[in-house]
Amino acid sequence: MSNADTNLEARAALFKALGHPTRLLILSLIRMQPRHGEELADILHLDPATISHHLAKLAEAGLLAAVKDQYYQTYSLTGDLLDRTLGQVALLPQPDLPPGLEVDAYRQKVLKTFFKRGRLVEIPAQLKKRQIVLEKIVQEFEPAREYTERDVNQVLVEFHDDVATLRRGLIEHGLMTRASGIYRRVLE
Repeated sequence: MSNADTNLEARAALFKALGHPTRLLILSLIRMQPRHGEELADILHLDPATISHHLAKLAEAGLLAAVKDQYYQTYSLTGDLLDRTLGQVALLPQPDLPPGLEVDAYRQKVLKTFFKRGRLVEIPAQLKKRQIVLEKIVQEFEPAREYTERDVNQVLVEFHDDVATLRRGLIEHGLMTRASGIYRRVLE
């Protein structure tokens, strides 16, 4: 199992541990002060074995630490895990994504469907797909350069014969501007 997979498993175990109302009560009580299982059982009117089970789940998830205090295990919160935002706890940072995971699989699928050997086989009717196709095509234009309509058509005909629809689409989708017959690629 890779490091990213292990990290995902640990994050999932954390949310699983937090996914029970009794465990949330236990955490709230322990946050007030460290407590032992018998005390928690008395407060919550639950069987000590049930409390022990919940404490074990919370400890496995890294939320609690136990210290032997005479006859009892006294539990306290560990680290700053509960002080982090949900986003920090739940979401993987970009570099931790598992290898081979395609971040934008939909985009790749659309491009693979509509482009064959570098040519556009058809102009997509669906707006979202057309946006993806036009974003790919606009990459052929230099951002700082001015283009005449003829220059634009020469680039677009390499992709598809319907240059008028492509040209209009680039303008409508805000990927290029047209003023006084001069086209410019919009900077991202």
